[in-house]
Amino acid sequence: MTYSVKEAFYSLQGEGAHTGRPAVFCRFTGCNLWSGRAADRAGAICQFCDTDFIGTDGQHGGRFHSAEALADHILALWPEGCGHRYVIFTGGEPLLQLDTDLIQAMHAREFVVGVESNGTLAAPEGIDWLCVSPKGTSDVVVKHCDELKLVFPQSAAPPERFSHIRATHRYLSPMNPYDANRITPQSDHTQAAIAYCLANPEWRLTLQTHKILGVD
Repeated sequence: MTYSVKEAFYSLQGEGAHTGRPAVFCRFTGCNLWSGRAADRAGAICQFCDTDFIGTDGQHGGRFHSAEALADHILALWPEGCGHRYVIFTGGEPLLQLDTDLIQAMHAREFVVGVESNGTLAAPEGIDWLCVSPKGTSDVVVKHCDELKLVFPQSAAPPERFSHIRATHRYLSPMNPYDANRITPQSDHTQAAIAYCLANPEWRLTLQTHKILGVD
């Protein structure tokens, strides 16, 4: 198995149940809901993604020809001598590449394995924390996860559509741009998300604190 990684870096988780937790982020190349090219955005299932997941030319990106090689690469990004190791596999869509060999290699290096997925592909065994973020009209096949995080609002993906998914935590993340000179996100979609959570208290609000605070 060859793994194509756009970028890998050490930072803080900015949203959801693990907000503020240090982690190595490993962003895989590729997605099954959008090519990543601007010319294809209008016809994509996911039209609002702001992430570059094309190629392997990002920070600490590259091609890795074994699970052991990629696991060692990720380990080298963790502070030497520190425990509480946590890796988040993201994308694009990480489940296009993540497999049990890589999960086991990360466990052998004492990492907790988190995944941020759109939920359209079955998850391999051994993931410690699965966050599912449905997009548009896509068919979500994952029926159980630790965290359901829905970008809100999406006309084709209202929260009620995912009531059948068993999730320990349910979050709405406002679909808002952020002003780099302000800490407070723009309000329209945020206020709508707040109102929905207040009316449906099984849902909680989450903000992209890494963007608000300017954390990479």
